[in-house]
Amino acid sequence: MQEEQQPEAAADPMSSSDAPEDGPKETSSVSQNISDAEAFKILLEMKMKKRQKKPSLPSTVTELDTEDGSKVYVVGTAHFSDSSKKDVVKTIQEVQPDVVVVELCQYRVSMLKMDERTLLKEAKEINLEKLQQAIKQNGVMSGLMQMLLLKVSAHITEQLGMAPGGEFREAFKEASKVPFCKFHLGDRPIPVTFKRAIAALSFWQKVKLAWGLCFLSDPISKDDVEKCKQKDLLEQMMAEMIGEFPDLHRTIVSERDIYLTYMLKQAAKQIELPRASETEPRRYIPAVVVGVVGMGHVPGIEKNWNSDLNIQEIMSVPPPSASSKIFKLVVKATVFGLMGYGCYRIGQRTVQFILSMPAAQSYLQKLTEIRSQH
Repeated sequence: MQEEQQPEAAADPMSSSDAPEDGPKETSSVSQNISDAEAFKILLEMKMKKRQKKPSLPSTVTELDTEDGSKVYVVGTAHFSDSSKKDVVKTIQEVQPDVVVVELCQYRVSMLKMDERTLLKEAKEINLEKLQQAIKQNGVMSGLMQMLLLKVSAHITEQLGMAPGGEFREAFKEASKVPFCKFHLGDRPIPVTFKRAIAALSFWQKVKLAWGLCFLSDPISKDDVEKCKQKDLLEQMMAEMIGEFPDLHRTIVSERDIYLTYMLKQAAKQIELPRASETEPRRYIPAVVVGVVGMGHVPGIEKNWNSDLNIQEIMSVPPPSASSKIFKLVVKATVFGLMGYGCYRIGQRTVQFILSMPAAQSYLQKLTEIRSQH
């Protein structure tokens, strides 16, 4: 069915655009005089004909309704699963949505346009340059947390030979084939999540969590991934590591459940139909939305669906605590200590080279300014 529907969706616009060349001139003049509203109506009718009244959906789909009649189909996925990709494709093709919402934020949107080979390479290569970029973008603490979580993802990638986020890329491709389908990023910005997560931990909890993430090495098979279809593998591994830290679970999972629910409800607002003129009354129809999220978020979305949600509180970043400042100083001291030891080992010429780097000169200048002030 999938192979038959896709060429059909691509063929319809092509046949109308090719008509002026093959058909009579009268047809050409009529097609050129079609208003935007009429063209919109024709394409919308084509879309509605393809939309199944009783869609045949995978077992991983949860159907939710809004008060105004809109429908939301939440596809619960495992982030490292071929089966999840197929579930996403089938759902979008069956319901022909108006909006597709995915569990990504603007900081992770690049994975949508990367090919599988590039992503596989990127996920496996966690180097100093990536660490510096993460720290520059999110700060020392959040940057380190991001890299540690990337290490968890890289560990799964290496074990399975599969890049994460395949279901999001499939959702992006399929959404582009559906007329007038919008594509929304539905996850909370990752720097906010990391900063709130760090603020929720004590100094020793930070150390313990970092230690657990650094020495992750358990083997994983593809069967393990599919067994975790009822609870996403990546989130399950994280839940096992952060189970003893309820506040961390709240910031990384529960708060994002609320944010994802809020974004899905925003996407499910009724759609205004085009008007032939300003005097014509406004008309609205219920929206159809497909949400693509990790399976671990589905229970939270269902729980929060009928609640009045306010995301302002979970978007705020608390000021750094005393333990955070101490941990930050310890990390910096460790990094500079390792750099100093490395310089000692590799010789004076390398020391001169490092000191000539702009970043090192800038840091030394700041130290000089601070010293002169005192």
